[in-house]
Amino acid sequence: MKTVQKSVLIWYSPKEMFDLVTAVERYPEFLPWCDRAQVLEHSEAGMTAEVGIALGGIRQTFVTRNVHELGERVQMHLVKGPFSKLEGDWRFLPVGDGTQRACKVELQLNYGFSSAALAALVGPVFDRIAATMVDAFVKRAEQVYG
Repeated sequence: MKTVQKSVLIWYSPKEMFDLVTAVERYPEFLPWCDRAQVLEHSEAGMTAEVGIALGGIRQTFVTRNVHELGERVQMHLVKGPFSKLEGDWRFLPVGDGTQRACKVELQLNYGFSSAALAALVGPVFDRIAATMVDAFVKRAEQVYG
């Protein structure tokens, strides 16, 4: 199993970053590896979403249940896909007393694959995705919020 931890301080509010991460259906617009994304079920507490990966000739789909703490946190849990485990935790922490339009974005991903063959085939692709995820959302914030 692998763990990836990334964090960044940015000049966008926790709510702005939370809104970008929870807008799953927009992922294909700015995540180069994402060929499709849809919300399968939505509630006040979160959503179930399906995301398609297409990178380096590899195509996979996975479904996660995402639990939301409005404007603060998104916890992601695997429902189905090529993983034996996939858990993610996005946190959006205000900087200072919270009056500044800035926050610290933290992402922790824990994942493993359901077979050695899948780990060999999909592992390097997902490693690249996991390593660049936070940067992709920072670039998206710059596009959306200026």
